[in-house]
Amino acid sequence: MKRIGIADTTFARVDMGGLAIDELKATGTGFKIERYTVPGVKDLPVACKKLFAEHECDIVMAFGMPGKEPIDKVCAHEASQGLIQVQLATSKHIIEVFVHEDEAKSEKELAWLAERRSREHAVNAYDLIFRPEKLTKNAGKGFRQGFADVGPIQ
Repeated sequence: MKRIGIADTTFARVDMGGLAIDELKATGTGFKIERYTVPGVKDLPVACKKLFAEHECDIVMAFGMPGKEPIDKVCAHEASQGLIQVQLATSKHIIEVFVHEDEAKSEKELAWLAERRSREHAVNAYDLIFRPEKLTKNAGKGFRQGFADVGPIQ
């Protein structure tokens, strides 16, 4: 049975991991979910590595919500670099699902964006391991996770 890892943080202001789990359960079957929660985004690379090594996950989703301050942008970048290193070391995908607090104009919009991005990326993770042909079919279509799709260039 395939295993999907969910790595999330207590720093996030929305339970993005929980939303993804809900979406995964609605999307399909044939997998087990392993969840590992850490304090902040810079802890996500180790969480993902542990999900691969200790929980034998086939794919992992990493959820984070960096704040608005310049230091938060630096921390998010460092976390992203760590996630890339884990992917290269394991030859397995990590779907990075970050929602930056300054992406939205209000808390209501931020909550909406976090939910939509979490759910849409959950489907992407499922597709990567169960329906990769669906992703290939959608190549170049300008799909976005969260805000509206932009569409292909005509």
